[in-house]
Amino acid sequence: MIAEVPLGAFLSGGVDSSAVVALMAGLSSAPVNTCSIAFDDPAFNEAAFAQKVADRYRTNHHCDLVASDDFDLIDTLARLYDEPYADSSAIPTYRVCQLARQHVTVALSGDGGDETFGGYRRYRLHLMEERLRTALPYGVRRPLFGLLGRAYPKADWAPRMFRAKTTFEGMARTTVGGYFHAMSILRDPMRRELFTDRFRREAGGYSAQEVFRRHAERADTEDPLALIQYLDLKTYLVGDINTKVDRASMAHSLEVREPLMDHELVEWMATLPSSLKVRGQEGKFLLKEAMKHRLPQDILFRPKMGFAVPLARWFRGPLRERVQQAVLGPRLAATGWFNPVYLRHLIDAHQSGARDYSAPLWTILMFEAFLRNVMDAPAEHPALVSVVDASR
Repeated sequence: MIAEVPLGAFLSGGVDSSAVVALMAGLSSAPVNTCSIAFDDPAFNEAAFAQKVADRYRTNHHCDLVASDDFDLIDTLARLYDEPYADSSAIPTYRVCQLARQHVTVALSGDGGDETFGGYRRYRLHLMEERLRTALPYGVRRPLFGLLGRAYPKADWAPRMFRAKTTFEGMARTTVGGYFHAMSILRDPMRRELFTDRFRREAGGYSAQEVFRRHAERADTEDPLALIQYLDLKTYLVGDINTKVDRASMAHSLEVREPLMDHELVEWMATLPSSLKVRGQEGKFLLKEAMKHRLPQDILFRPKMGFAVPLARWFRGPLRERVQQAVLGPRLAATGWFNPVYLRHLIDAHQSGARDYSAPLWTILMFEAFLRNVMDAPAEHPALVSVVDASR
């Protein structure tokens, strides 16, 4: 909090950012400047929770709205990230940095809390699956759950605990393979349908899962929670979260500080038993215990929402035609990398409401925006680099 310039914080209304603001307020003699983002979809909107924390600590609170019109930022994001960065939360992150810079020069964030304290819901699900993996040998699990995974219908609309197909497919894999499967936007069957033989030849056998395997070999732990936290620290946190915040903040000349990523805190938490991180069905056990006298119960124990964007509704409504034009347009077709029949299937299944393909569609849309804005490739003959070279 030492700064010679105006200082504030991001406040989403979740546990991590609320904890940071609560501690800042206790250390500051002046009201803390806080900034948050609201969405035009109630299912994604945490603004009321952010306001509750802001009122409790009497912050100077500022809030801005993200709506489907902000999809226009996709071209800005492609240029800013200089790669097809496929996390849609880059939109609200860009906008909250833009808002914050109107009031402060330095902002504190709650990023890293999930990885450090064990907050992701996928951690609890992974631990449940891991208990089953321990009980059944791989030679039994692979054919049994592989068959169940292929036979069971996919239910995108259901919470993951009821999406038995995802669980069955994960159970047919190793610990690392199962976690990679859970983290993947494009899973094996979808990749086989989406990409052409030309793409596979250029990829030269490259598999992102190998990155996970290499990190897992260096993890030096038999604790299943510690292992996947380590994987997230080495992959998701640095490659997604930190990249997202760094590029978005620097675009607005805003310095973002991450107290929950302080290396001494992260290293200390890594020495603690997993029971102090995940207890039963509750994540971030230790952090919530530490903050129970500073934050309301409905902030500490409500379901995690993350910084998700209502893409599914946008792609079926106001952005329907734009999605079709970009995904089925000549620029992607000219790469020779994508199966046009499957692209059509993704759009039709999503826009009819039969499936939720918003995440893979966003990934494809970002690649199309990257071609237009960064590669500056004409639709007829895009100047593409090797898939493997681009991944290095």
